[in-house]
Amino acid sequence: MIELIQAADDSGARLQAHLADEKDTETLGSALATVLSPGLQIWLEGNLGMGKTTLTRGVLRGLGHEGKVKSPTYTLIEPYVVSRLDLYHFDFYRFNSPDEYLDAGLDEYFAGEGVCMVEWPDKAAPYLPPPDLEVRLSPAAGGRRAEIFGHTEAGLRCANEMNKALEGAPRASAPD
Repeated sequence: MIELIQAADDSGARLQAHLADEKDTETLGSALATVLSPGLQIWLEGNLGMGKTTLTRGVLRGLGHEGKVKSPTYTLIEPYVVSRLDLYHFDFYRFNSPDEYLDAGLDEYFAGEGVCMVEWPDKAAPYLPPPDLEVRLSPAAGGRRAEIFGHTEAGLRCANEMNKALEGAPRASAPD
C-alpha cells in the first residue's frame, strides 16, 4: 500500500510517498492518470531500475490501455492514443549529446496537446521544455521513494489532486 510521507499543499510543497513494490509504483501511476490534462510535460527522474517505465505503465493502465507497455530506450518514443488524450512516452537515455533531441525532430510533440512523459530529460537539456510536473524515484528502505513536484500552475494542480486521490493511504514517517 502506498504510504504518503508528505502531502502536497497549495504552496507547491512536494508530494512524497513510499512505494513498497512494483504494484505500488503502478498504483501511483494510476492515481496520476486521473489528474492528467492535455499538454502536460512530465519529467521522470531516477537511476536505472527505479520504476520510471513501471510508473508510466500505471498511468497507461489508469487511462484504459490494455496492451503492452515497453520502455522506449531504443525507439526514443512510444505513442499511445488512450482514453481522453494522447500520451507520448520518451526515453533519452541513449543520447550522447543534447543535440540528438533536435536531430530527432521531437519538438512537435512538446508543442501540442499530448501529455509527454520523459525518462532521462537531462540528456536533452537545454532543448527540452521545462516540466509541469517532475517525478523523482529513488531507493528507500524496503522499496522506493517517490517525490512529485509541481513546477507550473498545471503541475501544482496535479500534485494537489493526486494527494486527494491518495488520501485514503496510511501516512507514515519517512523510512530510513
